[in-house]
Amino acid sequence: MGTEVSRRSFLKGAVLSAVGATVAGSGLAGCAPKTEGTAAAAGGDAVASGAAGNLTPQTALAQLNPQDYDYTANSITDWEGTTLFSDWSFGPLTLHNRMVKSAAGSAYLPFWTTEMTIAEYTHWAKGGVELMWVEDYASLLEHYPASYKVRTRENADLAQVADAIHEAGSYCGYQLSLMGASFSGFDATTAAQFECANAHDLTLDEVHLVQADFVDAAKFLQEQGFDAVEINAAGNNIGQAFLSRNRNERTDEYGPQSFENRTRFVNEIIEGIKAACGADFPVQVLINAIEENDYDLGQNATLTTVEENLQMAKLLEKAGADSLHVRLGPFNNHPAEFASDMYFTGYGIDGATGYGNQFDFSRHFEGKLIANHSGCGMLLDVAREFKDAVSIPVGTVTYMDPAHAPDFFEQALKDGKADFYLMNRPFMVDPEYIVKLRENRLDEIRPCNRCLHCHFDLDEDGAFYEHCRMNAAHMRAYTEQMPEGPDLPAGTGSKSVMVVGGGPAGMEAARVAALRGYDVTLYERKGSVGGLLEFAANVKGPHENIARTRDYLARQLEVTGVKVVTGQEVDADFVKQQSPDAVVVATGGVRDTLGLQSADGTDVVSIDDFLMADIGQEVTVVGENAQAVDVALRLVAEGKHVTIASPLPLTALDKGQSDHIKGFVIPMLYTRGTRVWPNASVKSLDGGSITISCDTGVDMTYPCDTVIEALDMLPDTSIADALSGMEVYSVGDCDRPFNIAEAIAAGNLAARKI
Repeated sequence: MGTEVSRRSFLKGAVLSAVGATVAGSGLAGCAPKTEGTAAAAGGDAVASGAAGNLTPQTALAQLNPQDYDYTANSITDWEGTTLFSDWSFGPLTLHNRMVKSAAGSAYLPFWTTEMTIAEYTHWAKGGVELMWVEDYASLLEHYPASYKVRTRENADLAQVADAIHEAGSYCGYQLSLMGASFSGFDATTAAQFECANAHDLTLDEVHLVQADFVDAAKFLQEQGFDAVEINAAGNNIGQAFLSRNRNERTDEYGPQSFENRTRFVNEIIEGIKAACGADFPVQVLINAIEENDYDLGQNATLTTVEENLQMAKLLEKAGADSLHVRLGPFNNHPAEFASDMYFTGYGIDGATGYGNQFDFSRHFEGKLIANHSGCGMLLDVAREFKDAVSIPVGTVTYMDPAHAPDFFEQALKDGKADFYLMNRPFMVDPEYIVKLRENRLDEIRPCNRCLHCHFDLDEDGAFYEHCRMNAAHMRAYTEQMPEGPDLPAGTGSKSVMVVGGGPAGMEAARVAALRGYDVTLYERKGSVGGLLEFAANVKGPHENIARTRDYLARQLEVTGVKVVTGQEVDADFVKQQSPDAVVVATGGVRDTLGLQSADGTDVVSIDDFLMADIGQEVTVVGENAQAVDVALRLVAEGKHVTIASPLPLTALDKGQSDHIKGFVIPMLYTRGTRVWPNASVKSLDGGSITISCDTGVDMTYPCDTVIEALDMLPDTSIADALSGMEVYSVGDCDRPFNIAEAIAAGNLAARKI
């Protein structure tokens, strides 16, 4: 038990420290030649590592949770005839497709202007989303507003938001939730943003006050023009505290002694809303399908089971719920909300986590998760059980992306596993997702990279910031960076635009400039476009959809009419000869180096040459950014013994990575035996060993047959500097190296200025 507590504490600490860390620098990836469509752990039945015989630990773990990427097949050519685009009813509302925007998005939303909020939601509506749940971003509960909310009924402009969504042709619902509130036994001023009280923290009077506040808020929302409400009774929300045996020690009629008692708190809210707003005012309830999660892994005695939730779902329906939204239960560790993203962040072994090996999905989560699709549609089999238990529509969330796996998701609807899919990040990435899908333009849909920069992340300056790797307009529209909003401004006359460099920054700049009506030519010195995206795809494997990102951007060059010239070296003289009206320089940066030389028994390899090099067994990675960490993780997955020597403090480790992913990756490094030496410098290489100095105060010598130099990328403005007098924009690594997200954003913003 002591080890178990320590491990959870370690993970929690890693997550929290990652969120608070100041990051800056470069980030892509590094190592092993494996293409994105290839399974890191190929097929076969799962076997326990103890039965692996003479297999290496890494191979045994790969067999524990093999991944099958055949599920991504698509045989659909006419989407109009699919179940995905068939009608269904939510209370009195009739909807014409089965994709619904979930009430999740950005913690920054409370700080948005009304203009920003309307732009975000109407973009989705215009893109084909017919029902969207607006995130709970205003303090609508009179007695117990969430501590972090800054908007109130008076300044939330909810009627204006609802009217705008309706004018764009969609229905809007609003999610009512309560986390981080002050009760008599719970002080929000000292609690984390997503912490919530236990059911027994409330007095009986407080229970009734909270219920009344929910009902009153629903009535207010109806008056503001909203079409429905969703009660969030999952995760760390107060409703879940009553449904859960883990968080409910009450001895009165709201206690855990019966299913009727456990559901009474939520059921009375449903009944109150129906009485106040009318029986035809739709109410959706969000509940945990499975309460077990990574933070409480294996503690099944205290966590609510699927069967319990099925019994309570029946009572929710009886109380008047019009639909159910089922999800995994992030309990105590809110990042577990992104289970499909977190649990499969393995860098070479899908499913590897900070526990040092993979989850055995056959033993955890009641063996009911779809765990061989890298998290895609993870809860669909569980959702089927809920559909069989109730007669109201059932939807589910967690990596719902029909464009990623068309046959899989269409068949799930046909098989009755769900009535609708709740989606969030796919719509954030591409607001036109549904329109493009209906028109069978799958290769034009921006793929979500599952990078999690969109949720509680830090920018390159270390400031709290959320953004989307693929959609530069998300979180930037109507800010100083993008005052015009998400829509592209029309071009200023006829211009020829030359883009130098075919990496993500250059391709995005070319795409945007062409959409603005300019004549765009992109030059790339290599034989194909993509830049470091190809390298990153080979390193990271399929999880982050990097290869799909490269293919999307390349397809966009075709769709927008960009002329692409490959195999062309470009210098300042060449640019001047072409005499373009504007130039976007996206040539990439220059790798920093310590200038280390190979010695007898120890080879020195640059990360840029990593894929082609022979790597020994005892490896030292010099660097601390996301690239260095990617290298280390991949090598560990291949059975290497890895040490990281970082020139910078420990707080810089994995800089450029999203903070949520970082919270899983860093413990993964440690639990797999990687030692990190911060503030380190290499003193010498000799005879198969390396000597470093660091904060220990003494020089340390240890075995090392390969050194990987993975230092930061440095800017290279040589071409831009030689083009004085021309309209020139430097973007991506050649200007300010950081990561893929910032490279794409820089290309987008530059092209908007031309």
